[in-house]
Amino acid sequence: MDLVTFGEAMVRLTPPGGAFQRLEQAHSFDVYVGGAELNVAALAARLGVKSRWVSRLPDNALGRMIGARAREQGVDVHVEWTAETRAGLYFAELGAAPRASSVLYDRAGSAISRIAAGSVDWGSVFAGARWYHVSGITPALSDGAAQVTAESLAAAKRAGLTVSYDLNYRSKLWSAEQARAVQEPLMEHVDVLITTEEDARQVFGSGAESAESLAKRFDLSAVAVTLRDDPHAAIAFADGKIHTAPRQEVQVVDRFGAGDAFSGGLIVSRLENRGWDEAVRFATATSALKLTIPGDFCLVTRNEVDQLLRGASSRVSR
Repeated sequence: MDLVTFGEAMVRLTPPGGAFQRLEQAHSFDVYVGGAELNVAALAARLGVKSRWVSRLPDNALGRMIGARAREQGVDVHVEWTAETRAGLYFAELGAAPRASSVLYDRAGSAISRIAAGSVDWGSVFAGARWYHVSGITPALSDGAAQVTAESLAAAKRAGLTVSYDLNYRSKLWSAEQARAVQEPLMEHVDVLITTEEDARQVFGSGAESAESLAKRFDLSAVAVTLRDDPHAAIAFADGKIHTAPRQEVQVVDRFGAGDAFSGGLIVSRLENRGWDEAVRFATATSALKLTIPGDFCLVTRNEVDQLLRGASSRVSR
């Protein structure tokens, strides 16, 4: 096993057919499965990296659906099954400019929110692995999930894994003050921090949105920041240098999961010993391709990513 991730996955319901309907207009829904850390593992597995996803799911039809969708992508599923709780749901409304996309969560009391400290044998989970990834969504779910996140990060460092952490701030789950209080202590176990300018500023305060400033503040090996209003799609500070990637021309179909596709692409690149310049470009390409695909998973092939990086045409492939 090369990569291990840990976090919640939910069932997503979206008005069908890419019609940009409001939720209140919907008479039916397309059903997907997604969750930040599972999305990362799924992309990595598709690109040839042996990946394991750790979670807690209800032993019912929705929990089994989530597990099955993960396995379909080649992910090794390490799940604690429970009869007590439920799977989280979220309703995603895809917006068309100037109306933003939006999310309605129905995840309170989900199985992973009731995970308990000491319930995961991290030594066994990390055996033979090289990289561990988790996001700021997981500790936001409950005190128990925060405790297990902290356990996992400490165990990953003891096992000698490279640790990446996507800040992934969700204001519907906790306040910026809560996010800062819980996550600042976690940074001592992190090697690679992935974030957006906005998330870093909200959680760590004004002046924290710079990749270099974050790396120095938390003594991190690398920080990658995805950019919204900039000629570059992303910037990384690593090895004492700034590394950038240009923005791709994209026709957006579905924004959900694009940040996870960036994380997945970056992790795959680094596991393949690519330099940081190449890794940031590769991650930007996987993120751009995800924007063209419905659902949360980045359902791409290695060849498609390589073609985009070579500047291939969008004409029909025959």
